[in-house]
Amino acid sequence: MAFFDSVRLSLPDSSLFTWPLNTKSGFIPPPPPGSAPFAPPVEIPDHIYHAVLDFRVPVTIAATYAVTAKLLNIYNKSTGKKPWAISKTFVFRWFVIFHNIFLAVYSAWTWWGMFNALRRTVVNPMGPQGFTGFVDSMCKINGPGGLGNAAFFDEASNSWQSLSPGVLTEEGLPSQYSPGRMWNEGLGFYGWLFYLSKFYEVLDTLIILAKGKLSSTLQTYHHAGAMMCMWAGIRFMSTPIWIFVFFNSFIHAIMYTYYTVTAFNIRVPMFIKRSLTSMQITQFLVGGSGAMIYSFITYSVPVISHTEEASSSASAVANGTSAGVVDPVKGKYASQPTACVTSNGTTFAVWLNVFYLTPLTYLFVSFFIESYLRRSNATSSKGKGAQARRPSNNLAIAEKAGWEAAKNVKREVYGESNEEAIAAETKKNGKNGRVLRNRH
Repeated sequence: MAFFDSVRLSLPDSSLFTWPLNTKSGFIPPPPPGSAPFAPPVEIPDHIYHAVLDFRVPVTIAATYAVTAKLLNIYNKSTGKKPWAISKTFVFRWFVIFHNIFLAVYSAWTWWGMFNALRRTVVNPMGPQGFTGFVDSMCKINGPGGLGNAAFFDEASNSWQSLSPGVLTEEGLPSQYSPGRMWNEGLGFYGWLFYLSKFYEVLDTLIILAKGKLSSTLQTYHHAGAMMCMWAGIRFMSTPIWIFVFFNSFIHAIMYTYYTVTAFNIRVPMFIKRSLTSMQITQFLVGGSGAMIYSFITYSVPVISHTEEASSSASAVANGTSAGVVDPVKGKYASQPTACVTSNGTTFAVWLNVFYLTPLTYLFVSFFIESYLRRSNATSSKGKGAQARRPSNNLAIAEKAGWEAAKNVKREVYGESNEEAIAAETKKNGKNGRVLRNRH
């Protein structure tokens, strides 16, 4: 199926789903500070960048986290969910506040860095390169900017390739100094740090456990799975990983700001809480769908004619323009189809993220159906009791069911917030609720 210029949707090649993963596809560390206008503000030594992307790092930390959370759940059950002594101290309270502030500021900084990277590299679909140029800038994240100038790992040849000469280094790898595409311009830097932040975020679970609560299986799965998905995305330079870095950092900036505000006992308007919950669930639904589409995109790009001099192509690469030239035989630009995803490592990262988000999506749909049916049945019963024939407001019922479903998923994934716990206990204790709220 074709749409817009030369972009098509087609089934991915079966060779992209092979195992074991091809480690030659590698990853390119970001350029050092000061080496280029787009270089990151902080230097990450190459050996450290490589070391933490060893698969044993996320596997070990994720397994340790999951086992520890399970054991502490057992401990909290044995004590009747009694809060730990440290959770009632002044130090713990301020640790929680600074933890939330740190993650809010860090997430906002990451989002802003990714926003600028996208602003510099994503091609306007209404520009000279058209929709194909836009797709190319979203699909190929290595190499110089310009349609046809990308560097990509080709599974068939088991090597890095480019449809333009002079793009790869003497070692046959993409250059970390090439401007104009997403990886060098920010994703390689901010994405790597975002991957590390998933290890730090497990402190959220420790805070919940310290308060005497339990960490749900879904919450443990969420944190452990996020480590593995971010590892795969950065390790294999998977194109759609930008979706999770960009949107998740935006959601986390708002979410941890909300947690910071509530930690100071400041009431947050209901519409803000509703909007935050809706955005948290939307990122699960949209993120997984957006990543999956990458595997089905194929498009055509102009290629250099072998009869042309390399100097003209080098000039095009330097200027960030299309490297295609007029074919002397056909009298027009020669073109070659290319898939958006071209390696089994990238394919693995894409579908790992999709399958990771599937249970969360399924849970939301289940909660929605349950809530919708419950509200629909309640409305029908009320109408029969009153012997009225008023049509039910399906839109209002669906909206309330969606909100309730999103709230249930949020509670399962992120745990119950302090404010929600207070409200629940207040409702449960009736007249003693005021005293309980003051105590909290």
